[in-house]
Amino acid sequence: MTTDKSNPPAPMVTDNVDRQRFELRLDDFVAFIAYTKSGDRISFDHTEVPRELGGRGVGGRLAQGALELARAQGLKVIPRCTFIAGYLQKHAEFAALVARD
Repeated sequence: MTTDKSNPPAPMVTDNVDRQRFELRLDDFVAFIAYTKSGDRISFDHTEVPRELGGRGVGGRLAQGALELARAQGLKVIPRCTFIAGYLQKHAEFAALVARD
């Protein structure tokens, strides 16, 4: 089997439990969403994408990956971060994840 080095796999969002953040590593930079968990809820508190990664869709990929990981863990999302709140408004496929209270 040959590997096509001209088209590397897309970076994956990972859950860095120790730092309480979802991360997406690209080049030498790390974009992240800081979170806090309480029971079956996760609060997305802050999203940060390094300036060097701007305009490449990194924030959207990070948000999507973090929401998919929250879904896989059976968590309800509290979107305290304005970026995540805006992303959720545009992506109805994640609406069921939002905590209602």
